[in-house]
Amino acid sequence: MSNDHEAARASRRARAVGLLGLASGMGIGRFAFTPLLPLMQAEGLSLTAGSQLAAANYLGYLAGALACMAGHPRAGAAARAGLLGVAVCTLAMAVSPGLVMAWWWRFAAGVCSAFVLVGVSAWAMGWLAKAGRPAAAGGVFAGVGVGMAVAGGIAWVAGLRAWPAAPTWAGLGLLAAAVVVVAWHPLWEDATGPAPGPQGAAQGVPRAVWPLVACYGALGFGYILPATFLPALARLWVDDARVFGAVWPVFGGAAALSTVGAAPLLARHGARTVWAAAMGVMSVGVLLPVVSTQALALVLSAVCVGGTFMVATMAGLQEARRLGGAAPTRVMAAMTAAFATGQWLGPLTVGALARADDPITRPSLLAAAVLLLAVGALLWRRRPDVELPRKDPA
Repeated sequence: MSNDHEAARASRRARAVGLLGLASGMGIGRFAFTPLLPLMQAEGLSLTAGSQLAAANYLGYLAGALACMAGHPRAGAAARAGLLGVAVCTLAMAVSPGLVMAWWWRFAAGVCSAFVLVGVSAWAMGWLAKAGRPAAAGGVFAGVGVGMAVAGGIAWVAGLRAWPAAPTWAGLGLLAAAVVVVAWHPLWEDATGPAPGPQGAAQGVPRAVWPLVACYGALGFGYILPATFLPALARLWVDDARVFGAVWPVFGGAAALSTVGAAPLLARHGARTVWAAAMGVMSVGVLLPVVSTQALALVLSAVCVGGTFMVATMAGLQEARRLGGAAPTRVMAAMTAAFATGQWLGPLTVGALARADDPITRPSLLAAAVLLLAVGALLWRRRPDVELPRKDPA
């Protein structure tokens, strides 16, 4: 950057566009289904069918991450394609004629969401690093929580006023389309210039990253149970729309605030320590519905999981970019693919382990155990990785 004014302007643009992009691509494209599930259940959708739609989105997210890993697209181009696709798929859910078509739209939305996460993250962190403000990434990743809180708030109002699910999907689709209009031009230019040529594209994921990839997959598996089913479980246990409808806005609000608050901790303690701590707290949130089905326990679970999963995501992707060399999008795509694999297996685990009289205990115990194993792996590998050079990747 030629001067402080240009650096500040670039930083503000990266944070604003990154926040909006993640709010749409993740808060709507990935997570809007969760608070809308109770509305769809009220119209006759079974929990089994809801699980199938959730799994479709996770499978699409995995496919999108693998496509980014194989194709190595420019960050801005991936983000633009993903944001446009999220808007189209969300609007399509409002007019989907049946479960089969809804399955394909949720799958496609998952593909597009992966493109958004990989593309927006790489684009925004590249500009922030170039501007000399990498710590401002917390403001970018807060976008996921903002999008979740907005989608959850809209679904909450829809539930209180007994609105159908279709117009609620349409309203969220229009919000996603507005983000496309705002973000389209800024995403045209990447901070790092064109993607590497054939030689750079052929480079694989560095060996030091693969243990982190496994831990990131554990994060996907561990968080997905409450992230998908917490509002539906709250509806099952607390027959008050004002209570179960508030769970997801609380979840999203905690996610938005946590990334901003965690930025100083990342600078002070390092990404892996913060990542491990976040997953430890998350395991507590996963177990809380097992201990108690009272409203307070459900809200605390939403805070523990919502307040940590984006901190862990931000820390993991920052490590991926630091270790990714000249091709950070490829490493981020590998991390995202592992995350998607874990969260795709999560709903299947619910189906395999849940009992009719107790759908939550055994899946939650397994999810918490996986999270704690990843915490141990991150802390065990922390010392060798801290000794790696910490040069600014820009």
